[in-house]
Amino acid sequence: MSIKVKQRNAQPVSRLLANSSPRAMGKSELSPLLHKADAISRVQHLLEEKLPDEMQGHLLVGGCTQGTVTILTDKAVWLTWLRFERTRLLKLINSLPDFHHVDAIAFKVRPLRSIRPAVRKPPRYITEEASEHILACAEYTTDPKLKAALERLSAHTRTSTDGSNHDSE
Repeated sequence: MSIKVKQRNAQPVSRLLANSSPRAMGKSELSPLLHKADAISRVQHLLEEKLPDEMQGHLLVGGCTQGTVTILTDKAVWLTWLRFERTRLLKLINSLPDFHHVDAIAFKVRPLRSIRPAVRKPPRYITEEASEHILACAEYTTDPKLKAALERLSAHTRTSTDGSNHDSE
């Protein structure tokens, strides 16, 4: 008994994306997916534009299935506020052409990953005295990896003149 395998050739990405344009609708398997992603993105932008500034970064449109738009938020306090605003949000969402059939909004609390880049914290420094103690410990350490780590740690001091790091070796 042999199993016959139908060999399919992979399609180039350029052909998949070319067939996914709005005027070539229906020719590709990617078309509906890209259309839905674009529609969800428009809802996201509409809500970000119309909601208060305090909501920025705390709201994400999760999807739309069977006439229900799912909105994710990162804290229960925002969820409570969104529930009070449910009818206004539904009117906003219905104003978009692809979402006139939406009749409900589902809210969920989930930790959201920030779309904005993370704020870089300023470096932490140790005092000159602490740096000297760490270097003294490094001198008596026989483990080379620990010694190197202690020496790197002792370099995290700030000079009083320019505020920059300096190596104390």
